[in-house]
Amino acid sequence: MHPHPCTVHDLTNACSAFLREAVHGRSGLLNVFTPHATSGLAVIETGAGSDDDLLAALRDILPADGRWQDRHGGPGHGSGHVLPALVPPHATLPVVDGALELGPSQSVVLVNSDRDSSERQVRLSFLS
Repeated sequence: MHPHPCTVHDLTNACSAFLREAVHGRSGLLNVFTPHATSGLAVIETGAGSDDDLLAALRDILPADGRWQDRHGGPGHGSGHVLPALVPPHATLPVVDGALELGPSQSVVLVNSDRDSSERQVRLSFLS
């Protein structure tokens, strides 16, 4: 069995910094998108174990082994191509008076399942 490649990266501060620079106190929606076939975006609690729980759940649901028909990228990589169906590559979040309007324990995270390529792009767009 191959080690599970998923990682979680908190994007909340980067999203807030983008909004401070780009929206000038306006309200609207922040769209976050990652243009990768093996990554997704989630809004979860981080730091209290939920991010580790997400990775454990993905390990259970999408084991990185040889069962996948998609063989692109080597053994176990096929599970990563299913990830965006469960953790979509986009999120649309409310912005009120220029600030991200998340709940007290919510964070925006990138989930990356490609152990061969840890570098990922994220596109941020503000809609008012």
